[in-house]
Amino acid sequence: MPLPKRLPALPSEAPRRLSCATVFSGGAHPPSPTLRAMPTFDALAELPLEIEGYELRPLELQLPGFERLSTTIHMWGGGEDGLGEDVTYDPVDHIAFQDAGPTLDITGFATLGEFCALMAEENTFPAEPQREVSRLYRRWAFESAALDLALRQAGKGLAEALGREPRPVSFVCSMRLAPLEGEGASSIEPLRRKLDRYPGLRFKLDPTNDWTDELIAELVGTGAVDSLDLKGFYSGTPVDVETDPELYAKLIEAFPDAWLEDPDVNDETRPMLEPVSDRITWDAPIHSIADIEARPWKPRMVNIKPSRVGSLKELCDAYDYCAAEGIGAYGGGQWELGVGRGQIQVLASLFHPDTPNDTAPRGYNEPKPAAGLPVSPLEPRLSATGFRWDDERG
Repeated sequence: MPLPKRLPALPSEAPRRLSCATVFSGGAHPPSPTLRAMPTFDALAELPLEIEGYELRPLELQLPGFERLSTTIHMWGGGEDGLGEDVTYDPVDHIAFQDAGPTLDITGFATLGEFCALMAEENTFPAEPQREVSRLYRRWAFESAALDLALRQAGKGLAEALGREPRPVSFVCSMRLAPLEGEGASSIEPLRRKLDRYPGLRFKLDPTNDWTDELIAELVGTGAVDSLDLKGFYSGTPVDVETDPELYAKLIEAFPDAWLEDPDVNDETRPMLEPVSDRITWDAPIHSIADIEARPWKPRMVNIKPSRVGSLKELCDAYDYCAAEGIGAYGGGQWELGVGRGQIQVLASLFHPDTPNDTAPRGYNEPKPAAGLPVSPLEPRLSATGFRWDDERG
Protein backbone atom coordinates (compact mmCIF):
# COMPACT_ATOMS: atom_id res chain seq x y z
CA MET A 1 0.00 0.00 0.00
CA PRO A 2 1.32 3.54 -0.69
CA LEU A 3 2.55 5.59 2.21
CA PRO A 4 0.55 8.71 3.11
CA LYS A 5 1.97 11.93 1.69
CA ARG A 6 3.50 14.22 4.29
CA LEU A 7 5.69 17.26 4.39
CA PRO A 8 8.57 16.44 4.97
CA ALA A 9 39.43 -5.28 17.19
CA LEU A 10 42.01 -3.94 19.02
CA PRO A 11 44.68 -6.68 19.40
CA SER A 12 45.12 -7.70 23.02
CA GLU A 13 47.61 -10.03 24.67
CA ALA A 14 45.01 -10.85 27.34
CA PRO A 15 41.55 -10.98 25.77
CA ARG A 16 38.61 -10.56 28.09
CA ARG A 17 36.67 -13.62 29.18
CA LEU A 18 33.04 -13.23 28.21
CA SER A 19 31.63 -16.07 30.28
CA CYS A 20 28.50 -15.85 32.36
CA ALA A 21 30.75 -15.71 35.45
CA THR A 22 32.44 -12.60 34.06
CA VAL A 23 29.13 -10.84 33.50
CA PHE A 24 27.73 -11.78 36.90
CA SER A 25 30.89 -10.68 38.72
CA GLY A 26 30.95 -7.30 37.00
CA GLY A 27 34.03 -8.06 34.91
CA ALA A 28 32.11 -6.88 31.88
CA HIS A 29 29.65 -4.00 31.97
CA PRO A 30 26.49 -5.39 33.61
CA PRO A 31 23.09 -4.22 32.41
CA SER A 32 21.66 -1.30 34.30
CA PRO A 33 18.34 0.56 34.17
CA THR A 34 18.13 2.91 31.25
CA LEU A 35 18.69 6.61 31.87
CA ARG A 36 16.91 7.68 28.69
CA ALA A 37 14.01 10.07 29.16
CA MET A 38 12.09 8.54 26.27
CA PRO A 39 11.66 5.10 24.71
CA THR A 40 14.41 4.36 22.21
CA PHE A 41 12.03 4.13 19.27
CA ASP A 42 10.72 7.63 19.94
CA ALA A 43 14.15 8.99 19.04
CA LEU A 44 13.76 7.48 15.56
CA ALA A 45 10.05 7.46 14.78
CA GLU A 46 9.78 11.11 13.70
CA LEU A 47 12.72 11.01 11.30
CA PRO A 48 11.37 12.27 7.94
CA LEU A 49 11.51 9.61 5.24
CA GLU A 50 11.18 9.97 1.48
CA ILE A 51 11.15 6.79 -0.63
CA GLU A 52 11.23 7.12 -4.41
CA GLY A 53 11.80 3.44 -5.19
CA TYR A 54 13.60 0.26 -4.32
CA GLU A 55 15.27 -2.73 -5.94
CA LEU A 56 16.37 -6.22 -4.94
CA ARG A 57 19.96 -7.43 -5.16
CA PRO A 58 20.67 -11.18 -4.90
CA LEU A 59 23.58 -12.49 -2.83
CA GLU A 60 24.82 -16.09 -2.74
CA LEU A 61 27.38 -18.21 -0.88
CA GLN A 62 28.21 -21.84 -1.70
CA LEU A 63 30.09 -23.98 0.83
CA PRO A 64 30.46 -27.77 1.02
CA GLY A 65 27.12 -29.06 2.28
CA PHE A 66 25.69 -25.56 2.63
CA GLU A 67 24.05 -23.05 0.27
CA ARG A 68 23.13 -19.57 1.47
CA LEU A 69 21.06 -17.03 -0.44
CA SER A 70 20.10 -13.60 0.83
CA THR A 71 18.60 -10.48 -0.72
CA THR A 72 19.68 -6.87 -0.29
CA ILE A 73 16.85 -4.31 -0.19
CA HIS A 74 18.14 -1.11 -1.82
CA MET A 75 15.87 1.92 -1.31
CA TRP A 76 16.47 5.43 -2.54
CA GLY A 77 15.00 8.90 -2.22
CA GLY A 78 16.04 12.51 -1.78
CA GLY A 79 19.46 11.83 -3.30
CA GLU A 80 20.32 9.15 -0.69
CA ASP A 81 20.03 5.40 -0.50
CA GLY A 82 19.33 2.87 2.24
CA LEU A 83 20.24 -0.80 2.54
CA GLY A 84 18.84 -3.75 4.44
CA GLU A 85 19.28 -7.53 4.11
CA ASP A 86 16.66 -10.27 4.02
CA VAL A 87 18.16 -13.28 5.83
CA THR A 88 15.30 -15.70 5.13
CA TYR A 89 16.87 -19.17 5.10
CA ASP A 90 14.92 -21.01 2.39
CA PRO A 91 16.41 -20.45 -1.10
CA VAL A 92 13.02 -20.88 -2.79
CA ASP A 93 11.69 -17.85 -0.89
CA HIS A 94 14.54 -15.67 -2.16
CA ILE A 95 14.15 -16.88 -5.72
CA ALA A 96 10.41 -16.11 -5.73
CA PHE A 97 11.06 -12.69 -4.15
CA GLN A 98 13.78 -11.75 -6.62
CA ASP A 99 11.83 -13.06 -9.62
CA ALA A 100 8.77 -11.01 -8.64
CA GLY A 101 10.87 -7.86 -8.26
CA PRO A 102 9.89 -4.64 -6.46
CA THR A 103 6.12 -5.10 -6.42
CA LEU A 104 5.30 -3.11 -3.27
CA ASP A 105 4.21 0.51 -3.56
CA ILE A 106 6.19 2.07 -0.73
CA THR A 107 6.85 5.41 -2.39
CA GLY A 108 5.91 8.67 -0.81
CA PHE A 109 6.70 10.96 2.07
CA ALA A 110 6.34 9.74 5.62
CA THR A 111 8.10 9.49 8.90
CA LEU A 112 10.08 6.40 9.65
CA GLY A 113 7.54 5.48 12.33
CA GLU A 114 4.66 5.61 9.84
CA PHE A 115 6.59 3.46 7.39
CA CYS A 116 7.28 0.84 10.07
CA ALA A 117 3.61 0.80 11.09
CA LEU A 118 2.55 0.22 7.50
CA MET A 119 5.09 -2.57 7.04
CA ALA A 120 3.22 -4.52 9.71
CA GLU A 121 0.32 -4.72 7.22
CA GLU A 122 2.30 -5.48 4.04
CA ASN A 123 2.53 -8.96 2.57
CA THR A 124 6.12 -9.05 1.35
CA PHE A 125 5.97 -12.62 0.01
CA PRO A 126 4.72 -13.18 -3.56
CA ALA A 127 4.17 -16.85 -2.54
CA GLU A 128 3.61 -18.32 0.90
CA PRO A 129 6.94 -18.61 2.78
CA GLN A 130 8.33 -22.01 3.68
CA ARG A 131 8.20 -21.01 7.34
CA GLU A 132 6.19 -18.27 9.03
CA VAL A 133 9.15 -16.72 10.87
CA SER A 134 10.53 -15.63 7.49
CA ARG A 135 7.93 -12.85 7.44
CA LEU A 136 9.80 -11.26 10.35
CA TYR A 137 13.15 -11.63 8.60
CA ARG A 138 11.89 -9.84 5.51
CA ARG A 139 10.11 -7.15 7.51
CA TRP A 140 13.42 -6.37 9.24
CA ALA A 141 15.12 -6.09 5.84
CA PHE A 142 12.68 -3.39 4.74
CA GLU A 143 12.64 -1.54 8.06
CA SER A 144 16.42 -1.58 8.44
CA ALA A 145 16.79 -0.23 4.89
CA ALA A 146 14.27 2.51 5.72
CA LEU A 147 16.15 3.34 8.93
CA ASP A 148 19.39 3.59 6.96
CA LEU A 149 17.73 5.83 4.36
CA ALA A 150 16.00 8.10 6.89
CA LEU A 151 19.23 8.62 8.84
CA ARG A 152 21.19 9.40 5.69
CA GLN A 153 18.52 11.85 4.56
CA ALA A 154 18.77 13.52 7.99
CA GLY A 155 22.58 13.57 7.83
CA LYS A 156 22.89 11.55 11.05
CA GLY A 157 24.33 8.26 12.16
CA LEU A 158 22.41 5.94 14.46
CA ALA A 159 24.63 6.75 17.44
CA GLU A 160 23.90 10.47 17.11
CA ALA A 161 20.18 9.90 16.63
CA LEU A 162 19.99 7.78 19.79
CA GLY A 163 22.45 9.79 21.86
CA ARG A 164 24.57 6.72 22.52
CA GLU A 165 28.34 6.32 22.49
CA PRO A 166 29.66 3.48 20.30
CA ARG A 167 31.99 1.09 22.10
CA PRO A 168 34.26 -1.77 20.98
CA VAL A 169 32.33 -4.96 20.22
CA SER A 170 33.41 -8.22 21.84
CA PHE A 171 32.52 -11.21 19.70
CA VAL A 172 32.62 -14.99 19.62
CA CYS A 173 33.02 -17.34 16.69
CA SER A 174 29.95 -19.56 16.31
CA MET A 175 30.53 -23.04 14.91
CA ARG A 176 29.71 -26.72 15.12
CA LEU A 177 32.34 -29.43 15.21
CA ALA A 178 30.34 -31.96 13.19
CA PRO A 179 30.21 -31.63 9.38
CA LEU A 180 26.87 -30.39 8.08
CA GLU A 181 26.84 -33.01 5.34
CA GLY A 182 26.75 -35.72 8.01
CA GLU A 183 30.01 -37.48 7.12
CA GLY A 184 32.61 -37.86 9.83
CA ALA A 185 32.52 -37.39 13.57
CA SER A 186 32.82 -34.22 15.61
CA SER A 187 36.40 -33.29 16.31
CA ILE A 188 38.32 -30.46 17.92
CA GLU A 189 40.31 -29.92 14.72
CA PRO A 190 37.98 -27.28 13.16
CA LEU A 191 38.30 -25.22 16.34
CA ARG A 192 42.07 -25.70 16.55
CA ARG A 193 42.52 -24.46 12.97
CA LYS A 194 40.98 -21.17 14.02
CA LEU A 195 42.75 -20.98 17.37
CA ASP A 196 46.12 -21.63 15.75
CA ARG A 197 45.76 -18.45 13.73
CA TYR A 198 43.83 -16.43 16.34
CA PRO A 199 44.84 -17.66 19.82
CA GLY A 200 42.58 -15.16 21.59
CA LEU A 201 39.42 -16.20 19.72
CA ARG A 202 36.40 -17.12 21.85
CA PHE A 203 33.72 -19.60 20.75
CA LYS A 204 30.03 -20.36 20.78
CA LEU A 205 29.72 -24.06 20.00
CA ASP A 206 26.81 -26.28 18.93
CA PRO A 207 27.14 -29.54 20.89
CA THR A 208 25.96 -32.58 18.93
CA ASN A 209 24.99 -36.05 19.99
CA ASP A 210 28.36 -37.56 19.06
CA TRP A 211 30.39 -35.43 21.50
CA THR A 212 32.54 -37.84 23.50
CA ASP A 213 34.04 -37.40 26.96
CA GLU A 214 37.45 -37.04 25.29
CA LEU A 215 36.25 -34.26 22.99
CA ILE A 216 34.61 -32.42 25.88
CA ALA A 217 37.85 -32.63 27.87
CA GLU A 218 39.84 -31.30 24.91
CA LEU A 219 37.45 -28.36 24.54
CA VAL A 220 37.63 -27.58 28.25
CA GLY A 221 41.41 -27.58 27.92
CA THR A 222 41.33 -24.75 25.39
CA GLY A 223 39.63 -22.43 27.87
CA ALA A 224 38.05 -20.73 24.86
CA VAL A 225 34.36 -21.74 25.10
CA ASP A 226 31.98 -19.00 26.21
CA SER A 227 28.62 -20.47 25.24
CA LEU A 228 26.95 -23.70 24.14
CA ASP A 229 23.96 -23.61 21.79
CA LEU A 230 21.87 -26.68 22.63
CA LYS A 231 19.47 -26.18 19.68
CA GLY A 232 16.47 -27.22 21.75
CA PHE A 233 13.99 -25.40 19.47
CA TYR A 234 15.08 -26.80 16.12
CA SER A 235 13.15 -29.47 14.25
CA GLY A 236 13.47 -30.60 10.65
CA THR A 237 16.67 -28.65 9.99
CA PRO A 238 20.26 -29.68 9.16
CA VAL A 239 21.32 -28.59 12.67
CA ASP A 240 18.79 -30.62 14.70
CA VAL A 241 20.12 -32.17 17.90
CA GLU A 242 18.34 -34.94 19.80
CA THR A 243 17.82 -33.95 23.42
CA ASP A 244 20.16 -36.07 25.55
CA PRO A 245 19.90 -35.50 29.32
CA GLU A 246 23.21 -37.29 29.86
CA LEU A 247 24.96 -34.92 27.46
CA TYR A 248 23.32 -31.93 29.16
CA ALA A 249 24.64 -33.10 32.54
CA LYS A 250 28.16 -33.49 31.17
CA LEU A 251 28.14 -30.03 29.59
CA ILE A 252 26.78 -28.33 32.71
CA GLU A 253 29.56 -29.84 34.79
CA ALA A 254 32.40 -29.49 32.31
CA PHE A 255 31.75 -25.84 31.36
CA PRO A 256 30.75 -24.14 34.63
CA ASP A 257 31.28 -20.62 33.24
CA ALA A 258 29.59 -21.09 29.86
CA TRP A 259 26.18 -19.80 28.83
CA LEU A 260 23.68 -22.55 27.97
CA GLU A 261 21.58 -21.35 25.05
CA ASP A 262 18.19 -22.76 24.05
CA PRO A 263 18.01 -25.96 26.09
CA ASP A 264 15.05 -28.27 25.62
CA VAL A 265 13.31 -28.00 28.99
CA ASN A 266 11.36 -31.19 29.64
CA ASP A 267 10.67 -33.53 32.55
CA GLU A 268 14.09 -35.15 32.23
CA THR A 269 16.19 -32.02 31.76
CA ARG A 270 14.40 -29.56 34.06
CA PRO A 271 15.87 -31.00 37.32
CA MET A 272 19.42 -30.45 36.08
CA LEU A 273 18.70 -27.08 34.43
CA GLU A 274 16.85 -25.50 37.35
CA PRO A 275 19.96 -25.17 39.59
CA VAL A 276 21.88 -23.43 36.78
CA SER A 277 19.01 -21.31 35.46
CA ASP A 278 21.16 -18.17 35.84
CA ARG A 279 23.37 -19.56 33.09
CA ILE A 280 20.53 -20.27 30.67
CA THR A 281 20.01 -17.89 27.79
CA TRP A 282 17.58 -17.91 24.89
CA ASP A 283 17.72 -17.23 21.17
CA ALA A 284 15.36 -19.08 18.80
CA PRO A 285 12.12 -18.39 20.74
CA ILE A 286 12.81 -14.67 21.26
CA HIS A 287 10.67 -12.54 18.90
CA SER A 288 9.23 -10.08 21.42
CA ILE A 289 9.15 -8.94 25.05
CA ALA A 290 6.33 -11.42 25.63
CA ASP A 291 8.66 -14.24 24.57
CA ILE A 292 11.30 -13.09 27.07
CA GLU A 293 8.68 -13.05 29.81
CA ALA A 294 7.43 -16.51 28.82
CA ARG A 295 10.73 -18.30 29.57
CA PRO A 296 10.66 -20.92 32.35
CA TRP A 297 12.98 -18.76 34.44
CA LYS A 298 13.60 -15.02 34.26
CA PRO A 299 16.71 -14.85 32.09
CA ARG A 300 19.92 -13.10 33.05
CA MET A 301 20.83 -12.91 29.36
CA VAL A 302 19.04 -13.20 26.01
CA ASN A 303 20.10 -13.22 22.37
CA ILE A 304 18.21 -10.40 20.64
CA LYS A 305 18.41 -10.82 16.87
CA PRO A 306 16.73 -7.93 15.03
CA SER A 307 15.71 -10.22 12.17
CA ARG A 308 13.94 -12.56 14.61
CA VAL A 309 12.03 -9.61 16.06
CA GLY A 310 11.26 -8.11 12.66
CA SER A 311 9.86 -4.77 13.81
CA LEU A 312 12.20 -1.86 14.52
CA LYS A 313 9.83 -0.58 17.20
CA GLU A 314 9.62 -3.96 18.93
CA LEU A 315 13.41 -4.30 18.74
CA CYS A 316 13.87 -0.92 20.44
CA ASP A 317 11.23 -1.84 23.02
CA ALA A 318 13.04 -5.11 23.74
CA TYR A 319 16.30 -3.25 24.37
CA ASP A 320 14.49 -0.85 26.70
CA TYR A 321 12.77 -3.71 28.52
CA CYS A 322 16.03 -5.60 29.09
CA ALA A 323 17.75 -2.47 30.39
CA ALA A 324 14.90 -1.73 32.79
CA GLU A 325 14.70 -5.34 34.01
CA GLY A 326 18.45 -5.86 34.43
CA ILE A 327 18.56 -8.50 31.69
CA GLY A 328 21.73 -8.68 29.64
CA ALA A 329 21.61 -8.92 25.86
CA TYR A 330 23.90 -10.04 23.09
CA GLY A 331 23.55 -10.10 19.32
CA GLY A 332 23.48 -13.03 16.95
CA GLY A 333 24.15 -13.59 13.29
CA GLN A 334 21.98 -15.24 10.65
CA TRP A 335 24.67 -15.96 8.06
CA GLU A 336 24.38 -12.46 6.63
CA LEU A 337 26.16 -12.05 3.31
CA GLY A 338 25.91 -8.29 2.94
CA VAL A 339 25.08 -5.14 4.85
CA GLY A 340 23.14 -7.07 7.50
CA ARG A 341 26.33 -8.24 9.23
CA GLY A 342 27.57 -4.72 9.72
CA GLN A 343 24.18 -3.59 10.99
CA ILE A 344 24.15 -6.16 13.81
CA GLN A 345 27.67 -5.00 14.70
CA VAL A 346 26.37 -1.42 14.88
CA LEU A 347 23.60 -2.49 17.27
CA ALA A 348 26.05 -4.47 19.41
CA SER A 349 28.35 -1.45 19.65
CA LEU A 350 25.50 0.75 20.89
CA PHE A 351 23.46 -1.63 23.08
CA HIS A 352 25.54 -4.62 24.25
CA PRO A 353 29.24 -4.29 23.36
CA ASP A 354 30.74 -6.38 26.17
CA THR A 355 28.66 -9.55 25.98
CA PRO A 356 29.40 -12.68 23.86
CA ASN A 357 28.07 -11.30 20.60
CA ASP A 358 27.77 -13.79 17.77
CA THR A 359 28.73 -11.00 15.37
CA ALA A 360 32.21 -12.02 14.25
CA PRO A 361 33.41 -10.68 10.89
CA ARG A 362 32.35 -13.03 8.09
CA GLY A 363 35.91 -14.25 7.53
CA TYR A 364 35.70 -16.30 10.71
CA ASN A 365 33.11 -18.54 9.03
CA GLU A 366 35.86 -19.96 6.81
CA PRO A 367 37.26 -23.39 7.85
CA LYS A 368 40.67 -21.73 8.17
CA PRO A 369 40.25 -17.96 8.51
CA ALA A 370 42.65 -15.82 6.53
CA ALA A 371 45.33 -13.85 8.32
CA GLY A 372 44.68 -10.21 9.15
CA LEU A 373 41.04 -10.39 10.28
CA PRO A 374 39.94 -7.89 12.95
CA VAL A 375 40.16 -9.42 16.42
CA SER A 376 37.81 -9.00 19.36
CA PRO A 377 36.89 -6.43 20.47
CA LEU A 378 36.07 -4.73 17.17
CA GLU A 379 36.89 -1.05 17.17
CA PRO A 380 33.66 0.87 16.42
CA ARG A 381 33.34 1.63 12.71
CA LEU A 382 29.86 3.14 12.53
CA SER A 383 29.22 5.14 9.38
CA ALA A 384 28.97 8.91 9.87
CA THR A 385 25.44 8.84 8.47
CA GLY A 386 22.95 6.02 8.18
CA PHE A 387 22.81 2.57 9.72
CA ARG A 388 25.93 0.79 8.53
CA TRP A 389 29.34 -0.43 9.63
CA ASP A 390 31.54 1.77 7.48
CA ASP A 391 33.36 -1.06 5.69
CA GLU A 392 30.07 -2.70 4.59
CA ARG A 393 28.64 -1.88 1.18
CA GLY A 394 25.92 -4.56 0.94
